[in-house]
Amino acid sequence: FFPEMAACLRKNLLQTAKERIIKQQRALLYDCAHGYQEELIKKKLQQFAGGSINLSKQEDGIAILTLNNPRLMNAFTGTMMIELQEKVTDLENWKDGKGLIVCGAGNTFCSGSDLNAVKAISNSEDGMNMCMFMQNTLTRLMRLPLISVALVQGKALGGGAELTTACDFR
Repeated sequence: FFPEMAACLRKNLLQTAKERIIKQQRALLYDCAHGYQEELIKKKLQQFAGGSINLSKQEDGIAILTLNNPRLMNAFTGTMMIELQEKVTDLENWKDGKGLIVCGAGNTFCSGSDLNAVKAISNSEDGMNMCMFMQNTLTRLMRLPLISVALVQGKALGGGAELTTACDFR
């Protein structure tokens, strides 16, 4: 009786620990308690279109995430910030994943944020929400249960440098 009970307890504890780890990986750094308003900032970010974030998942368990905005040295536009969050969510749910390579299209890794979008976000509250949005996304990227590598070819400035630090290796 006791060995069966011990085995059952161990199984439950391991399952509970696994569930806690998964929940922690997806936990946001900032939430409404910090004044963060995700849906509001997403609406504002959608106004700044251009570029894309491409994700290809290969059968060998390696994913390639490409920042694709070479006209602006792969600067993050508002829609790219939202796409990055969506791709991170996709990777969180990828059961067969082993590794992630993050790269930029062309000869630049990432020059940070598109300054036109930054200038257009005119008040400090929206600016703070945009920063919290990206910090939440990069924290979730950092917590992915994948080995991540930033393939830095060319410049990595501002938010691009931050993106490299969310990866395990550069």
